[in-house]
Amino acid sequence: MTAAIELDTVSLSYGSHRVLDGLSLSVPAGSITALLGGNGAGKSTTLSVLLGFARAQSGQVAVCGVDPGRDADGARRNLAYLPENVALYEHLTAFENADYLLALSGARRDRKEIADAFAAAGLQDRAWTQRLGGFSKGMRQKVAIAVALLRQTPVLLLDEPTSGLDPRATADFNTLVSAVRDRGAAVLMVTHDLLSAADVADRIGFLEAGRIADEVSASGPERFDVRALHARFSAGREAVAA
Repeated sequence: MTAAIELDTVSLSYGSHRVLDGLSLSVPAGSITALLGGNGAGKSTTLSVLLGFARAQSGQVAVCGVDPGRDADGARRNLAYLPENVALYEHLTAFENADYLLALSGARRDRKEIADAFAAAGLQDRAWTQRLGGFSKGMRQKVAIAVALLRQTPVLLLDEPTSGLDPRATADFNTLVSAVRDRGAAVLMVTHDLLSAADVADRIGFLEAGRIADEVSASGPERFDVRALHARFSAGREAVAA
């Protein structure tokens, strides 16, 4: 296994329910892969396997060459993870949250670096010293995005990263993720946001019933045929629902 993220014929069941069914996925360094899929397609379980929270029952998994099922801590040292529902400290300011979380991960940054990350994430400067208790979901997401990007790990996992963001903030986020790719990181994002995926991803995989049913790579000035993507995504969701 040579890619930064590698899953090879991975299967995992909960009781009689097969959640991942021979899933194979490779994300090289310096690239962004988006996984599109409806509820129950296996997106969250894929992330759980990479994070070491769930262990594959068959197949192989590696994050920068480390099997998270055998060495979860070793795998997590190589990645930053941005969940859909961000857990931050309500009584701390945005600066204090970032400083504390970065210190916990061993990636402490100075105040200017944190300020630059907040600005890049689109968090208004007046909010930097405010407690998070009064923040909207979108503002919390921007703090979490800044922290994840400041980790500067070789792998970035994103779970519905644009949830709660307005169109301008989504565009800013996509610019940030593109910069992470350009510095050589492997990015895997799972999302329902087809337009955001089409804007930023190098490759889009359609996850259905725990396996990749189809893949499309960006090409040409338009990158993707959004109409075709939408039709493919809708067909996959209808097939799963049926």
